[in-house]
Amino acid sequence: MHIHIGGTRSGKPVKITASRQMTLTSILEESSERKGMEMIGIIDAHVPEVQAELEDLIACGLAVPHPDGGIFYKQTMLILGCEVEIKEEARGEAHFLCYFPHLAEMRSFTEWLAARCKNVHLSSQRIASTTRELQKVVASLGGTVVPAHIFTPHKGLYGSCADSLAEVADPSLIDAVELGLSANTEMADRLMELHDKTFLTNSDAHSLGKIGREYQKIAMRQRSFREWLLALKRQDGRGITVNYGLHPRLGKYHQTACQNCQSHKPADVNGRCPHCGYKRVVRGVSERIEQLSDTPAGTHPKHRPPYVEQIPLEFIPGIGPKGKEKLYRAFGTEMNILHRISEADLAQVAGERIARTIVLARHGALSISAGGAGVYGRIEQS
Repeated sequence: MHIHIGGTRSGKPVKITASRQMTLTSILEESSERKGMEMIGIIDAHVPEVQAELEDLIACGLAVPHPDGGIFYKQTMLILGCEVEIKEEARGEAHFLCYFPHLAEMRSFTEWLAARCKNVHLSSQRIASTTRELQKVVASLGGTVVPAHIFTPHKGLYGSCADSLAEVADPSLIDAVELGLSANTEMADRLMELHDKTFLTNSDAHSLGKIGREYQKIAMRQRSFREWLLALKRQDGRGITVNYGLHPRLGKYHQTACQNCQSHKPADVNGRCPHCGYKRVVRGVSERIEQLSDTPAGTHPKHRPPYVEQIPLEFIPGIGPKGKEKLYRAFGTEMNILHRISEADLAQVAGERIARTIVLARHGALSISAGGAGVYGRIEQS
């Protein structure tokens, strides 16, 4: 539910740091035909040219709006979203995801954004608004606001902006929070104020290969925005039933680390790395959660679903682009490969060593070197 568009069909940039292959149509194709994602959220749907492309897909019958919100494309339901950045006075920046049911509401939100940011054609723009004002506007349009990658030092609410939700936001208008790649349910539930919130595990995908790196299984009667919103609120039997997340040690902000030499030692009294002297030691998510925690580890609300740690193919040593293509041709989607195909069948296509590594990953039996300071963790080969 957190996928970026790198560029429009005319070649104009949207998310500067995303691959230019991440066009609206290529994302929809990858999600439906390769990744096997039944519902996705594209969070650059506020861009006018993206909206025009969606309207063209609808006009020619390739995309079909759902009356309860969302747009079908082949096997995938698209939820329209937008990521914005807010800097509250005397605080660091934080990112928020805003989701809407239909193109009409998204267009209205684009008009509101255009008066409050420098360039409404780009992604993740800083807007002249408070968080509470944003929440009220989105709610008035039938949408919902989700704090993004909440613990990361790079523009996460807890990582960069505040020690609690109520300092900057109206907690009653927050149904869900996004954990980010460097945290899992076990870590996030150390904060009591998050016990009544639904946890989302999203990829924050900047390239096609990152789609499905994290996702969730949801109980809904049908795929639509309305049903998804009921699931976030955990109403009428809807809700998240399983969170599938990247192993948090693979996340690039999991552990405190020096941005220069990757030493995991804490900064000295002058804020410098004690190993190389560089003045940029980035506080890790695990350390930040430990600072804020007010609940013993292992304490969870009754509604909290299982968290399944998964290791995507891109992290498996020895699997390159050609290897992934062979696996896709043989078994369809990456979700099948990671979770369903037997070791024997995998071995016939990828070889015994890679098949064994995939199966060990399923059971959390791999040794992982933690990531930090913007560098992903990695699987340690035996």
